[in-house]
Amino acid sequence: MKFLNTLTRRSLLASALLAVASLAAQAAEIRVVTSGAFTEAYKKLVPLYEAASGHKVISAYGASIGNAPDSIPSRFARGEKFDLVILSEGGLEALMKDGKLVPGSRVDLARSQIGVAVRKGTPKPDISSVEALKQTLLNAKSVAYSASASGTYLSTEMFPKLGIAEQMQKTAKKIMSERVGAVVARGDAELGFQQVSELIYFKELDFVGTLPNAVQQTIFFSSALVQGAEQPEAAMHLVRFFTSPAVAEIVSGTGLDPAAKP
Repeated sequence: MKFLNTLTRRSLLASALLAVASLAAQAAEIRVVTSGAFTEAYKKLVPLYEAASGHKVISAYGASIGNAPDSIPSRFARGEKFDLVILSEGGLEALMKDGKLVPGSRVDLARSQIGVAVRKGTPKPDISSVEALKQTLLNAKSVAYSASASGTYLSTEMFPKLGIAEQMQKTAKKIMSERVGAVVARGDAELGFQQVSELIYFKELDFVGTLPNAVQQTIFFSSALVQGAEQPEAAMHLVRFFTSPAVAEIVSGTGLDPAAKP
């Protein structure tokens, strides 16, 4: 049965790629900017899409929110040109409200949760309950969190909710233009908080788990067309590939919950 399931998955993926190829028109260059949580899935899917469609995807990366030089809002502010953007729902809606994106073009790609990691070989702290998480945070000498959507939630909502906002100002640091996992891996922070999909690929880390449900934040990562896009049809063609049930297993393998189910 497992062998048959493998054949079925391969068949579905082949069918999706063939459909993409048959729908492709003249080869185009699609300019995409994507935020961190979808990056691993994106890097696995784009080569498959390019090989099947003949289109070329030109990629840029940045945080969904914030004013770091490479953040997506900063890129838009200085006039960088894209056809498609992929980022957290909060960041997307802000750009939509600012008139940067095409109304009605949002497509949800995947859901993501916040996880915790420590440097490999160090003790895994207890985050099994809200109280255990609170004590772990208070006991930590240093904490790193993202400058993007998950970090904004931690600093403005979760820390205050736990009653530790003042203490965390002394030990927690917002990480700009770098993955939290890299900071923890080199020993510059004891605990790291970021989207699961951005933590699990660091071999130098031990993944502790996700936040307790009572304080967890599930975030949609979505795509939208950019106003003035030069390749809107090709960009939406790419989105249809990202949301195909045939590639859902690839997306889920990167720590995300795909919007489309296999």
